Amino acid sequence: MAVAATHNNAEPRVVLSARGLTKQFGAFAAVKNVDLDVHHARVHALIGPNGAGKTTVFNLLTKFLQPTAGTITLMGTDITKTPPDKVARMGLVRSFQISAVFPHLSVLDNVRVALQRPNGLSTQFWLPTSALNRLTARADELIEAVGLKRERNSLAADLSYGRKRVLEIATTLALDPQVLLLDEPMAGMGQEDIGTVSSIIREVAKTRAVLMVEHNLSVVADICHHVTVLQRGEILAEGDYATVSQDERVRLAYMGAEEA
Repeated sequence: MAVAATHNNAEPRVVLSARGLTKQFGAFAAVKNVDLDVHHARVHALIGPNGAGKTTVFNLLTKFLQPTAGTITLMGTDITKTPPDKVARMGLVRSFQISAVFPHLSVLDNVRVALQRPNGLSTQFWLPTSALNRLTARADELIEAVGLKRERNSLAADLSYGRKRVLEIATTLALDPQVLLLDEPMAGMGQEDIGTVSSIIREVAKTRAVLMVEHNLSVVADICHHVTVLQRGEILAEGDYATVSQDERVRLAYMGAEEA
């Protein structure tokens, strides 16, 4: 399948970079000497078979894990030893494989809660609930942008799994990230939701960088500008989807069953 994502002639700036990224767990090297560049206004996919080290790379980049060796820079600043909460405030925000929303709050209130930090309300616990009203207009913009307008007042617990993942993207966008990391955003979704989330990611990537771990190769081919393939913690191949999908090593390691 050809890549549907569009490309500009000028190479966009690198906003997230890793050099020599390595993570040892005792004698086991989960990630070995990985170099990675994520560009502004691009969707970058990290793919590979189970156990390839994709989630470990995510955890290293977002500082949930500390690398054994190597360096990580975010918009030119070395964040190798920066704690994860500060990294998030610097604009590097991730989602997780398991949906993380407040089930007993409405869609609107989930987004308004997420908006508290960038609007300076996250530590002002003495303020009345009505203080959230100032965030409603922006919350409604995000809700409409991800196609949840009809579910605005529904409890998150009442949403389908796919719609919960869409809500999670809205709450992640509420933090106004410069770099958005999505961990298997299409996992467990039906085809209709996959199309919706693909469109959202494509739109989001017009103004920020997106790095995603994804097993759905049709999605990768459709929306990703660049693909990095991992195997046993090392980079096996990289390039656009058309290039890596024709690499015999990649086909044998990961894509063979998909292409059969």
